[in-house]
Amino acid sequence: MFRNIGGRVNGHLQCIHYSIFNSFSHTPRLVLKNTERKRRLEREREREREMGRRRCFLNISIGEELEGRIVVELFNDVVPKTAENFRALCTGDKGIAPNTGVPLHFKGSCFHRIIKGFMIQGGDISAGDGTGGESIYGLKFEDENFELKHERKGMLSMANSGPNTNGSQFFITTTRTSHLDGKHVVFGKVVKGMGVVRSIEHVTTGDDDRPTLDVKIVDCGEIPEGEDDGISNFFKDGDTYPDWPADLDESPNELEWWTESVNNIKTFGNDYYKKQDYKMAQKKYRKALRYLDICLRKTKSQIFTNSSACKLKLGDLKGALLDTEFAVRDGENNAKALFRQGQAYMALHDIDAAVESFKKALTLEPNDAGIKKELAAARKKLIGAIKRKRHIARCSNNICYASASQSRELNSLFGGYYSYGNVGYPMDQ
Repeated sequence: MFRNIGGRVNGHLQCIHYSIFNSFSHTPRLVLKNTERKRRLEREREREREMGRRRCFLNISIGEELEGRIVVELFNDVVPKTAENFRALCTGDKGIAPNTGVPLHFKGSCFHRIIKGFMIQGGDISAGDGTGGESIYGLKFEDENFELKHERKGMLSMANSGPNTNGSQFFITTTRTSHLDGKHVVFGKVVKGMGVVRSIEHVTTGDDDRPTLDVKIVDCGEIPEGEDDGISNFFKDGDTYPDWPADLDESPNELEWWTESVNNIKTFGNDYYKKQDYKMAQKKYRKALRYLDICLRKTKSQIFTNSSACKLKLGDLKGALLDTEFAVRDGENNAKALFRQGQAYMALHDIDAAVESFKKALTLEPNDAGIKKELAAARKKLIGAIKRKRHIARCSNNICYASASQSRELNSLFGGYYSYGNVGYPMDQ
């Protein structure tokens, strides 16, 4: 039997030369680790790795009804042997398994084990119940390495019955499962279709965590580099909106776009209803509700942002700050809310927090002059405070130590000053 995958279950001290504090009128000699630059380079390297990674798809049905598509990205740059095993089992191009006598292909196999809040498991191409399976290298193959971790939901990992017993079975995590690190080889991640994974996760289960409805891989394969992933218009009915908003290649910030999408998707549902295809109509209406949730969230965020602007004018600084926190609480990319948040922090004399809020706002609206002006003013005020106090932290041997956040801020501050026009934010309509 394959193992029951268990459970349901820094700032660095950075230093700056003492001459910074002796004279702020000259360019200081910084002995800082440029963490922002390091992070940028790491992101660039990650993008380069991703460009060479293979993508595969799994089309899923639940109870004989087509549910949708899961798109996965394989980490063939880190675990090439394990990734190739999964890719080949998706395409079926390795023929018949020599030991079990079944096609080396996921097509037609099921997700046989589901634990809500943990993972979904499938890939048993021979027995279908978790007792079988075969890899493209033979019945079993060794653990390639454990470099990658089960660090978040949507990680793709090998199921096994102990060390070096990998076959064809795999699982997809639905939460962070760090207790599996070093025991199971992570070889990919879900990049689209996490909503389908969630649908599988919520299928009712019986004994041995087996789903009461068949959850089947009805088709699978590799997505050639540069080709569309097939998420949009999956049902070939002209509805080009992905079934799940999270699968949009770009998520628009404009509320009007989301409102229009709800109406369009609802129209597809109405058309199916008129054709008496009630199952597809119901599927479209559920989809429209998912898009409507985004509309409501964005509307609420705008209202809280406008409320915070009123409270700033009335001098209710803590109330304004609370409203901005509500405006961005659900992960909304609301530059105006972050701008108001920075203004509230400035008025409350929390300059560090103000700088962070303005920087986040500028990331979302990099050409906005109003944000640039406020950020420059906050940075200048922060330097003034550091210059006056001159005791950021303990000093010894001509070296002063700053906190990581202060060091990062100083590192960005000494690149020069810019002045911008007095441009503010209008109210949302």
